[in-house]
Amino acid sequence: MFKKSSIALAVSLASVSLSYAQQTAETTDSDIEIINVTADFQRQTINEIPQSVGIIDAEQIDERNAEHLQSALNAVANVNFAGGTSTAQYIQIRGIGERSQFVDTVNPSVGLLIDGIDYSGLGAAASLFDIGQVEVFRGPQSGRFGVNALAGMIVLDSEQPTDTLTGKLLLSTANYDEYRAGFAVGGEIANIGNARLSVTQFANDGFTENRFLQRDDTEQRDELSARLGLQSELTENWRLQTNFHHIDIDNGYDAFSLENDRQTLSDEPGTDALKSSALRLETIFSGFQNSELSFAVSGLQADSEYSFDEDWTYVGIAPGWEYSSFDAYFRDRNDTTLEARWRSTKPTQLFGQETDWTAGVYYYRKQEQLMRDYFNWDLYQPSVFNSDQDRSHWALYGELIQQLDNRWSLVGGLRLERYDTDYVDSNGVNATPEDDMIGGTLSLRYQFAEKGYWYGTLARGYKAGGVNGEALGRAKDQQLNEVEDYLLERATFQPEILWNLESGIKWSDAADRLSTRVTVFYNQRDDVQLKSWINQQQSFVGFLENAAEGTNYGVEFEGNWQIIDRLAGFASVGLLESEIEGFTTADGEDKSGREQAHAPQYTANVGLRGQLTEALEWSVQGDFKDSFYFSNSHDQQSEPTALLHAQLSYYWQNWQFSLWGRNLTDDDTEIRGFYFGNDPRDEYVTETYVQYGEPRRYGFTAEYRF
Repeated sequence: MFKKSSIALAVSLASVSLSYAQQTAETTDSDIEIINVTADFQRQTINEIPQSVGIIDAEQIDERNAEHLQSALNAVANVNFAGGTSTAQYIQIRGIGERSQFVDTVNPSVGLLIDGIDYSGLGAAASLFDIGQVEVFRGPQSGRFGVNALAGMIVLDSEQPTDTLTGKLLLSTANYDEYRAGFAVGGEIANIGNARLSVTQFANDGFTENRFLQRDDTEQRDELSARLGLQSELTENWRLQTNFHHIDIDNGYDAFSLENDRQTLSDEPGTDALKSSALRLETIFSGFQNSELSFAVSGLQADSEYSFDEDWTYVGIAPGWEYSSFDAYFRDRNDTTLEARWRSTKPTQLFGQETDWTAGVYYYRKQEQLMRDYFNWDLYQPSVFNSDQDRSHWALYGELIQQLDNRWSLVGGLRLERYDTDYVDSNGVNATPEDDMIGGTLSLRYQFAEKGYWYGTLARGYKAGGVNGEALGRAKDQQLNEVEDYLLERATFQPEILWNLESGIKWSDAADRLSTRVTVFYNQRDDVQLKSWINQQQSFVGFLENAAEGTNYGVEFEGNWQIIDRLAGFASVGLLESEIEGFTTADGEDKSGREQAHAPQYTANVGLRGQLTEALEWSVQGDFKDSFYFSNSHDQQSEPTALLHAQLSYYWQNWQFSLWGRNLTDDDTEIRGFYFGNDPRDEYVTETYVQYGEPRRYGFTAEYRF
């Protein structure tokens, strides 16, 4: 427990920040880049925003040679992610977030936006090639982003088009037969506008060896991503922003081993595939004197396959005890988003002080069809399950930034949202959950230095309720007749509400050679949505239910320091305490008082970067993470992890040549865990099975910029 130590650390870090703020810098060189947050309504700097925001910039992506978001997430305090797929689909912020999706539709607690398009729940789409910045909003963001941002939001923005010809070419190779090739080019296209196109192809053989099939590529990754951005001046007052995405992912899935190693025995390896296209059009009218009006429409179409060898073995491994089963989930998702936003571009006067404001109207429709192809052990025959969910959201929102005097300001945001759901499936389940929801923030901010701010924020987030279609459909199964009433009582689950109180100090010195950000937060969760499982005679039923409440509190620290001209240090540290109250498993075990799943008590990223010569740069960094519970329904935990990464880069003319390594100590990082019996050789004794993250990685990358 760190209750006292976390408070002491927060006070110490805040004191250090304030003491530095009183000093006068000895140099006038500006070495630490001033970070603007693009997803903020008013485009404020990271220090001005009265909330905890983590940034992964292009330099950090490059230093880690991160081809996908999951390769960079450990650099952000109090952020975790779950395996169970070929790449991280679900993310947890401050211990809150989903870990998987099987039969039922999931409303993510942590959302994902790429170029303004909502990819929440589709984490595989988060390729980092030609991404200029990743913004991680921690804490409830429902006031700004709506229903998919109960615990936070992750925003990816592509490099923006310019009116001059720019671009890059990247070629990379690494162990496990990995290669990556990408190009990006942008500039002015006659009278059409400024455009930028980026395309990247990534592939490797994966990190498992299938001993039964004698193959080393059953977890292979084959990913193509293309993004096009176009900025057009239509008239003097109208401009158009166009973004088009196409993603084609065809990955294998063969992650779990009976021996808990990287050697599998499955005779039918699975697939983790996504084919997606998305288009976003935004028109902006700037003919008003001090404000602008924007209209945006976007559509996303995504077909996915998630399949796996359910028994993890082959026919003949244990005659008389074995079973053979393959489980496949095919989803077809169609999203439509409409939004109108009016915001100030220059402060107006209210009560004699400056005011910035934003107001908007939002509509979102998500249609998702599922076909599950599996073996039904109750009927002892192959079966197909179909479901169809159609959910619509309407919202009004606004934000006001009101200066109270030269140093004090008040920031308030409010969002009113309603959702309606139509759900039907082939088991005869028909349900229509609906609700009205309120989210928002209220912040007090004090500017104590030119680039120094203290803030206190109260925020309210929300997540929609839904239907446990699988539980309802399985309630009549013969193997589950003892828990029929238990499942029927959990036909639906209620919305979850998250209250967050946080206070922080953000400061950069006058020369921008030192910056620190410290946040202390306390979260109160009401009607917590937790995933539960029934495991009975190899029948597994997952469902969501509401616990009474939960608490999550802790500290976040981020700092950058230009120590000398050719040496800089950076750190991101998170401390977290979490607790469940009022949650009892299907086996009757009361989990009240226990930590929440995937909520490690500490996370940290610490490193140095420097120059040996004008042409030779290096970086070394470590990721550290405490153990965490794999699930809320059992008490198995991961091992703590410590990962070491390094990069050495040589610059010659427009070229950058890099030698890089991740997880250089070859640590076995456990990113997902299940607790059940699946080994017929020992008659299905219950034990823990884990999925590992990537092993030791090393490679060479060449990049040409123009």
